[in-house]
Amino acid sequence: MQEMETIEDVINDDGMAATPEAVVPTFGDGEYEVSFRESLSTTLDLDTWHPGVDLGEMYARLENEVAEAVRKENIYQQEIRKKIFPYLRTREDAPPGAGVYKVAVPQLIQVHNQILFNGGVEACDGTVASHDTLPVTITQIGVCLVSYRGDQGSWVHRIFRRDLRSEATRSPLEETMEILERRRERAATGVISSSDVMSMLARRGIMAYAERAVLLDKSSAVWRMGHGSPAPYELLTGSGMPELLRSGLVLMRRLIEGHKRFVFVPSTIKARELLTNGNALLPLEYAVIDTLQKRLEAVVEGGHYRGEGWGDELPAVKRFGKECGPQVVIGMFRASELAPSQMFYAHADHFHEAALIAMADSILQEHRGFPMLIDLADQLCSATFGPDVFAASTQLAYASVGAPFRYMTERSTRR
Repeated sequence: MQEMETIEDVINDDGMAATPEAVVPTFGDGEYEVSFRESLSTTLDLDTWHPGVDLGEMYARLENEVAEAVRKENIYQQEIRKKIFPYLRTREDAPPGAGVYKVAVPQLIQVHNQILFNGGVEACDGTVASHDTLPVTITQIGVCLVSYRGDQGSWVHRIFRRDLRSEATRSPLEETMEILERRRERAATGVISSSDVMSMLARRGIMAYAERAVLLDKSSAVWRMGHGSPAPYELLTGSGMPELLRSGLVLMRRLIEGHKRFVFVPSTIKARELLTNGNALLPLEYAVIDTLQKRLEAVVEGGHYRGEGWGDELPAVKRFGKECGPQVVIGMFRASELAPSQMFYAHADHFHEAALIAMADSILQEHRGFPMLIDLADQLCSATFGPDVFAASTQLAYASVGAPFRYMTERSTRR
């Protein structure tokens, strides 16, 4: 999923990340010093800063800090392999199949030949691009489906937001005064503020729905591969829209309870403890750690279903978490010595196959260790529906009505 950098700060790809209130962290007295090993006053004192010509000392400290951090991580990883990994199978709330597994190279070759390269897996990814100008804000949502047999299809939808639609009962002066009042409440053009968080969530929510709908209804492959989580935050909360929540619950149930043969891999992980465990894996190992149930319950407990219009949505989300949460397992895998570990989500009935498919696709990119099919879908989306392509078409539309530069921001014309 692609989106502007500020939106990535609000929601991580695993779908269980920070709420809008967590975008700006707050440090109490002394917390800065504990986190960064120096006082804020030291950081603000320019006499402690290095002159641009004195880079040697800065590089030496950089190397020392990285070396010490990696050394410590290696110690933690050894302890995790000795103490934590055996505990995965025996802990009280362990999901069925919890533990660490080693994959043999012949297994990966079999997955390549019998599933991946003959089109048995199709991956989907989406992109959102917005063009915000004073007269109108245009949002484009594109979704692409790919397999190793080629492009399986692409779909796009554009949403147009104008601050006011003309009505025959209003005079031009009334419309002008109302448009001024509405625009006073919005952020600067080209800038996302906290007041726009809902529209940000809505865009991502619609994209998340479209990605999963394409996987279910447009794909013909046995296995479906997605980016993020099978039950993302945007759909679990409806992104503030009860109708999207209701439709999303139906869609996610169809995927989890109906199709079952899926694997989702997020790009970022909010749960750093899982990433720490994952990095203790050796190459070609994967671990089944937990189910999705606790994470779904955490979203419900976050209180996102208050206010008018929500009706019986909260009980429906609770039922979904109780019934579907245990069916989805969360695991980590590591494809190569060079790459970091990756999280994956799969159905509890097929997690071994899902892990093999994710790992087999990821070893095709030894340095990344991330599924290449998702990257192909992402690249196709960028080339077809990306911000640069979208901006060019919207600028052409403005030029055709004699306003090629009037509503462009300073930054957009700087290059």
